[in-house]
Amino acid sequence: MRILILGGTSEASALVKGLAGRPGLDLTLSLAGRTSAPAAAPVPTRVGGFGGAEGLAGYLGAHRVDLLVDATHPFAARISANAAGAAARAGVPILAIRRPAWERRPGDDWREVESVAACIPALGEVPRRVFLTIGRMEIAEFAAAPQHDYVARTIEPVGEALPVPRLTCITARGPYDEAAEGAVLRDAGIEVLVSKNAGGAATYGKIAAARALGLPVVMVRRPAKPDVPSVADAGQAMRAILG
Repeated sequence: MRILILGGTSEASALVKGLAGRPGLDLTLSLAGRTSAPAAAPVPTRVGGFGGAEGLAGYLGAHRVDLLVDATHPFAARISANAAGAAARAGVPILAIRRPAWERRPGDDWREVESVAACIPALGEVPRRVFLTIGRMEIAEFAAAPQHDYVARTIEPVGEALPVPRLTCITARGPYDEAAEGAVLRDAGIEVLVSKNAGGAATYGKIAAARALGLPVVMVRRPAKPDVPSVADAGQAMRAILG
């Protein structure tokens, strides 16, 4: 069975690790290429896009792929849409790993918004100390609110993506536990956290720490994803693939 895994998440890594080397399986991992030094995988890995749904469908046919696994980030809506469209065009089964979203717990002070751009009015006009944990790709949106002090944590350097007067950059890769996140929030004097609802355990520490410290969170809701067969984690995906 030839399997193409669209990855870049902890679920994709766990699935690859669990399936690599099993007889009867031919795995390829595909990464979008948004990080310069991805973790090495024990299977052949390709980096970069396919050219939309049509390009991916062509790849599936040319490489005689038997199963497409969408294990991309919950906010990779365009990639997931292309994956669903390509699978339908090529007549290839698709399985998505969709980790559950975080849910509000007692003590959480969330202001939920529909997009990163909608975070700007949610922060208000009064200058605040803001912790940005939304990744690098959309961080430039916050240049529209230069009155705030920003602490931005990203995997890749921010560079010139956020031209504001007061910016502190942290380059780091999770997971992050609650204690460490609490220390970051306290030491930086953070007044509000901005996060995408990524779900999962790897970055939940900041949410738990904000709750413990009584800090508000501007939470970006997830985008809609295609309605395809899906499971919640890598373990369920392995069982579905192996039967």
